[in-house]
Amino acid sequence: MIDPEVRKQLAAYRQSIDNIDAALVHMLAERFRCTQAVGVLKATHELPPADPTREEYQIERLRRLANDANLDPDFAEKFLNFIIREVIRHHEAIAADFSGTNQHTV
Repeated sequence: MIDPEVRKQLAAYRQSIDNIDAALVHMLAERFRCTQAVGVLKATHELPPADPTREEYQIERLRRLANDANLDPDFAEKFLNFIIREVIRHHEAIAADFSGTNQHTV
């Protein structure tokens, strides 16, 4: 049998985790709205979908932020690399759509 106080603490932690997860989803959605606009701008001006200099800067910046927040910088880098890959994939799709129709909405 789990102690009722432990059960209560566990429920409180889980509620916090659920709230944080919801906030993360909304923040990621907002981030991707911004990166979609960047993708359209890049396609409009025939810029490449990837920007290695910007990506390197962002990775270094996120590693510093993670370190300051006592989060494993390697984990933060892996997480950002996943996001960067998705953004590039979206930018490539936007560029392909844009070159085919010359129109795209954000």
